[in-house]
Amino acid sequence: MEKNFKYEKALQQLEEIVDKMEKGELDIDKMIEQLKVAQNLIKLCKNKLTETDKEIKELLEVSDE
Repeated sequence: MEKNFKYEKALQQLEEIVDKMEKGELDIDKMIEQLKVAQNLIKLCKNKLTETDKEIKELLEVSDE
């Protein structure tokens, strides 16, 4: 997964994986593969949100000074 991914793109990929799983479109091998991809996307999204939150807090601290 690329380092400068777009959060929205990752979220869209997650939604597509969930949709395929809910519709039963994946065989067991593809499901395992897609679960691994989903885990990675979730981790990247969580990290992106954490980084963004930190940056916002830093900006707010600077503006308060």
